[in-house]
Amino acid sequence: MDILYLLIPVSVVIVFVIGAIFWWAISAGQFDELDREGKSVVEDRESESEYK
Repeated sequence: MDILYLLIPVSVVIVFVIGAIFWWAISAGQFDELDREGKSVVEDRESESEYK
């Protein structure tokens, strides 16, 4: 039972840290244009011109 006095505050701190990191990622634009990287792999125009 005594371990709950440690685990509950630690888990609350971890939740806040994960939430802060997620908020930072959203505000920094990490989730903008998710399809662009996938399309750049499939439709790579630069590599086609190098092989010609």
